[in-house]
Amino acid sequence: MPNRFDLRSLDVPVVVAPMAGGPSTPELAAAGTNAGGLGFIAAGYLSAQVLAERIVAARNLTSGPLGVNLFVPQPSAATPEAVEAYAATLAPDAQRYGVELGNPVFTDDDWAAKVELLLDVRPEVASFTFGLPSTQECQRLRDAGIATVATVTSVGEADAAVGCGVDAVAVQGPAAGGHRGTFDPVAEPNPQPLDELLTAVVARVELPVVAAGGLMSGDDVSRVMGKGAVAAQLGTAFLLSDEAGSSPVHRKALQDPQFTETRVTKAFSGRYARGLRNRFMDDHEAQAPFGYPEIHYLTGPLRAGSVRAGDPQGTNIWAGTGFKAIQPGSVADIIARIA
Repeated sequence: MPNRFDLRSLDVPVVVAPMAGGPSTPELAAAGTNAGGLGFIAAGYLSAQVLAERIVAARNLTSGPLGVNLFVPQPSAATPEAVEAYAATLAPDAQRYGVELGNPVFTDDDWAAKVELLLDVRPEVASFTFGLPSTQECQRLRDAGIATVATVTSVGEADAAVGCGVDAVAVQGPAAGGHRGTFDPVAEPNPQPLDELLTAVVARVELPVVAAGGLMSGDDVSRVMGKGAVAAQLGTAFLLSDEAGSSPVHRKALQDPQFTETRVTKAFSGRYARGLRNRFMDDHEAQAPFGYPEIHYLTGPLRAGSVRAGDPQGTNIWAGTGFKAIQPGSVADIIARIA
């Protein structure tokens, strides 16, 4: 069996988190690896063909290890009636931005094709969010020499990941920006603080554990390493980096003093995610149904229209609770400050 990449072998124990929907770029992934950490390409919302192109682009920028993160499809929690009722509440936003609402389709995010792609191009690491691959899929990836990492948000999910046969787990705490990795798409996200959850998972599993969620500084990294993590995964810390694909609206909002807090919401995607609290969240959270990815596609044109209008109040500004500590600069500079 081929040797698989070991997360404990990183020169710098920092993983640049996958951030689907824009921030993650081949340049960001490669820069994270070139700085001694591990960079990730986010496969979410991409076709297998576009993902392949991004992997090639990143490979051309680094000779070091790369990770690819896949969204694991889950059964839909949406009902046509709930989606239709929510769409009616969004009509004023559509008029505001001069757009039509999107088609609330269910897709599996091209799952099978992406798994086959990974078996073909063989990145060093494959990680999974929202659930687990089948045990057979996990074994095929591992047999191909790809290290597998499951994102977990509870001890129960960590147990399931061990049963699946993964090589490592990434423990995501509640302070994380963007989508929570909770397996059950309608469950309230686990509020257990990262340090407590990390300690519990480290005591429970005999696998390398990566800590994620709200980590911004070298002190944060040292703290979770002291609790048994082999590496720290940071995403929000890199949103203002030179290599990130964060939109101008996203970048400006992260530095705008009018935004003072983050909130967990399902209003944008039908699944819980954390971002800067804005008008859209306040207006629509109460009416927003569960239904990922249907709600994601329904609100997509609204969010794009908000970005085109330069308006941060109508789109998702994903960020973790530590967003006020973000600093701009190159990925190399940011990792140097952290390390």
